[in-house]
Amino acid sequence: MTIQVYGIPTCGTCKKALKWLQENQLEFEFINTKEEPPSIQQISAWVDTFGSKPMRNTSGGAYRALGEQKKTWSEDQWIAAFAEDAMLLKRPLILKDGAPVLVGFRASDEVLKERLSL
Repeated sequence: MTIQVYGIPTCGTCKKALKWLQENQLEFEFINTKEEPPSIQQISAWVDTFGSKPMRNTSGGAYRALGEQKKTWSEDQWIAAFAEDAMLLKRPLILKDGAPVLVGFRASDEVLKERLSL
């Protein structure tokens, strides 16, 4: 099983996710989206799985800076925005064996273990 965690090292939610993975003795690869932004193809696949709404980092300054027009954007417009500014992505985004399984980190232990097939 391969686990990839997309996020930024200073994000409190990412730190919480990484700690949980370590406590559950799971190996993972951390991808810093500031240094290695995901490709538009990756983002498109993630949006196909989750939809754009759950992937929006609505608490960030980049999101607030978009203005009111963001309320009418299509999925394609969101994909382009995420690709242009990875800070718009909710963190962390977790993949298992290349497939997106979780965005954000607010699920219970049971749901986390289920999503990761533990």
